[in-house]
Amino acid sequence: MKEVYLVCVLYLLAAARLTITLLRHRLGYWWKKMAREYLDSFLVAGMAAIVLITFVVRSFYIPSESMVPTLLVNDYILVNRFVYNFASPSRGEIIVFHPPHLPDQEGTDFIKRVVAVENDVIEIANGVLYLNGLPQKEPYIKEAMLADFPPYRIPPGHVFVMGDNRNNSDDSRYWGPLPLKNVVGKAVLIFWPLQRQGALH
Repeated sequence: MKEVYLVCVLYLLAAARLTITLLRHRLGYWWKKMAREYLDSFLVAGMAAIVLITFVVRSFYIPSESMVPTLLVNDYILVNRFVYNFASPSRGEIIVFHPPHLPDQEGTDFIKRVVAVENDVIEIANGVLYLNGLPQKEPYIKEAMLADFPPYRIPPGHVFVMGDNRNNSDDSRYWGPLPLKNVVGKAVLIFWPLQRQGALH
């Protein structure tokens, strides 16, 4: 549920609770009990959800095939928005971020895997990713990369991200390193569909 819908529901519940409070002398036992047991519980749960959505977690829908096979189209995941207040993304983590090459498209977030952090030197040759001169084992990628990428050092305050579907991903190879300020959070869990539920690695 989007935040705006949740806020609207909370307003309606708060209005109902206030109405019942103002009319408590005219209402019977059942209405008073409903206000205490149900409306109050929903209000508390809703406010807790708003806090979680705003500061801790958010849901994210996978619209494209750029992270296949790790993430499939129509997967829903949970993103931890809190974790990067205290640390920077690490190699191998899957992150959600605001794409720096689309600054005017508000609400358009991307999801990719961090393959290099600041001061790392990245290179792609003969379908293999090299990090600081060493070939990397990447069991999560869909297929070997078709295009090479010359050696490149990641500048401070940035990470280099790529989709697991390397030959079908709009990522740092095309628009450059990702500024850390653009990172929304860390993808931690697939929660829908049920048969795909599980932690992300």
